[in-house]
Amino acid sequence: MALEKGIIVAAALRLLQDKGLDGLTLRRLAGELGVQAPALYWHVKNKQELLDAMAEAMTAAHVTRPALADPAAWREWMRDYAHRDRAMLNSYRDGARLVAGTRPSPLLFEVVERSVASLESAGFTAGDAVRGLFAVSSYVAGFVLEEQADRMRPDADGAMPDLAAFQEAHPRLMAGLAEVGDPQGERSFEGGLRLILDGMGARLRQETFE
Repeated sequence: MALEKGIIVAAALRLLQDKGLDGLTLRRLAGELGVQAPALYWHVKNKQELLDAMAEAMTAAHVTRPALADPAAWREWMRDYAHRDRAMLNSYRDGARLVAGTRPSPLLFEVVERSVASLESAGFTAGDAVRGLFAVSSYVAGFVLEEQADRMRPDADGAMPDLAAFQEAHPRLMAGLAEVGDPQGERSFEGGLRLILDGMGARLRQETFE
């Protein structure tokens, strides 16, 4: 099998899934491909270039993200946008860390360009469309970073704290958690996303009446 960049990236993504970002080394990747490490440098200059290519391969599915067909349904479209981002980042072990540490690809800029145009059709200014997209993307990335890190903690399956003592020491926090649910759960994700979309909706109404 001839070595080429696409084969290298695919092998690196498999290794990421198996070993995580910290376990992904060029030496280990070369062993996975059955070559000597220097052979990789014909195709990727360094590890950062490899990570950039891996992130681009991960996000390639976003190129086909549907445009906003009904401007009145921008909120549902943005919600779908966020869920697709979360699913993409969670499709690989340490996916959020990988994407956070790499440069956006030209393909991603094309997606953002189309997304801004979609939100403009709903009445947002270009600036508020960009702000909204960045806010949602940052929220999703941060949320996934936390949920992926939580899964990898050495004590992830450890004993729970004394809830009665915790309740007594932090009654307001417990009241909030009772409403929010698991901080890395679906209800929490939806609640935070709803706050951002509510803010975008308020901004849109303000622009409409100005």
